[in-house]
Amino acid sequence: MNIFTLDYKVVLLTVIMSLAGFNIRSEILPKREFRGAWIQCVNGQFMGMSPTEMKRSLTEQLNELQACGINAIMFQVRAEADALYASKFEPWSRFLTGNQGVAPVPYWDPLEWMIEACHARGMELHAWINPYRAKTKGTKQLANTHPAICHPERFFSYGNQIIMDPGLPENREYLCIVVTDILMRYDVDGIHIDDYFYPYPESGLRIADETTYAQYGGNKNLGDWRRENVNKLIEMLHDCIREIKPWVKFGVSPFGIYRNSSTDPNGSATRGLQNYDDLYADVLQWIEKGWVDYNIPQIYWEIGHSAADYETLIRWWSNYAGDRLLFIGQDVERTTKAADPNYANQNQLRHKMSLQRSLPNVEGSCWWYAKAVCDNVGGCGTELKHRYYRKPALLPKMPWIDDKSPKRVRNLTTLWTDDGLVLFWRSPKGKGEMNVAREYVVYRFDEKERVDISFSENIIAITRNTFIKLPYKDGSRKYTYVVTALDRLHNESRGVKEKVKL
Repeated sequence: MNIFTLDYKVVLLTVIMSLAGFNIRSEILPKREFRGAWIQCVNGQFMGMSPTEMKRSLTEQLNELQACGINAIMFQVRAEADALYASKFEPWSRFLTGNQGVAPVPYWDPLEWMIEACHARGMELHAWINPYRAKTKGTKQLANTHPAICHPERFFSYGNQIIMDPGLPENREYLCIVVTDILMRYDVDGIHIDDYFYPYPESGLRIADETTYAQYGGNKNLGDWRRENVNKLIEMLHDCIREIKPWVKFGVSPFGIYRNSSTDPNGSATRGLQNYDDLYADVLQWIEKGWVDYNIPQIYWEIGHSAADYETLIRWWSNYAGDRLLFIGQDVERTTKAADPNYANQNQLRHKMSLQRSLPNVEGSCWWYAKAVCDNVGGCGTELKHRYYRKPALLPKMPWIDDKSPKRVRNLTTLWTDDGLVLFWRSPKGKGEMNVAREYVVYRFDEKERVDISFSENIIAITRNTFIKLPYKDGSRKYTYVVTALDRLHNESRGVKEKVKL
């Protein structure tokens, strides 16, 4: 039987255990799963660090995140129309050097460094930008090269913030230029936008966009016009990315409530701020139109929260996932500080992970925030490392971008080297960026074990190398190794087998 055929014994065992009440998905790990983490700059964790210190901090975080099974990093590179990279259009961020517009000394480019560091660890790097926010309370002075200084007419003030006016066409065009600059000069795997669209409402404040509305609003009411402005930006960014680098993923992480059922019968049974009505972010339309590739709603509340119950929201988003990927934004601290509703002596992590993996349309998590995972807050890192992410996982497919698998690896063989016994292979042939192999999956099976690559349990590595050192002992045990190739979208080739004595 073909090595890619599902083992009927495993299927039978799954059915029996399911009937017996076991949550199979918590025991048999998904082979494909998004396991992301946000590394933010706005908390000031890097502010004023020397390049050496920041590299050391990031290296420590990435090493621990890799050990915990994380396979994608959302790295905040544009927090206030500034940059943690060598932007051609915006000043260096104060969150990097402590002073906006001041380049790091000695010079380095954090985004370039992070891409290389993440790829070396088998992680994707998504460049996380905040599109409209230009100044927050903590920013005392803007650099002379900041866009709000160069073009103040394109911005409005809101409390202690300065916001890029979403209603102006030139602002949408400018943001596409910023993203184009990132795409043309950096090998990012994704462009990521968080929940800051129109500003979060503050009591007694109004959005000062009357002039823009009078000029561009037409016959639309104010709310519909504002939503249309954000819709246009999302569509333009999608088209820009597809035109320049079609393999780059585009995703959003909106606030956790789309609409409350008290506002919309199709909304969630919640009581809180709403994306659609308060931030003017029509996330479901972006999904329906195919303008985003993935959606990560920030469901940061605990199970049993009186106004925004986690279980209510994750089920709601699963029901409205559409045909784009849905991952869940998880808050480490709130999850691990809240007691499980069924077991008062443990936190909610296991309950949430079990629930997440039981829902058919949820294909992963993104953890807020990465440092909390690294610091093992509430035992989260330990649980991910030894339970939920104990085996590597391929990223979920995105067939609307590309569904063609690369060709198989060539010349798989073992060779003795000065470093011991090594399994070598050659990259498959492929034309065009979408068809070449970028990574390889290595599986190992015991002598009497059925060779089946449908599951994650036999994955021992996902690597960019075309070799892996083998744990040779005395040659008394027989194993079968299988190597497959992955392209940029994690489409997987057919496997090539090699029998080895270790």
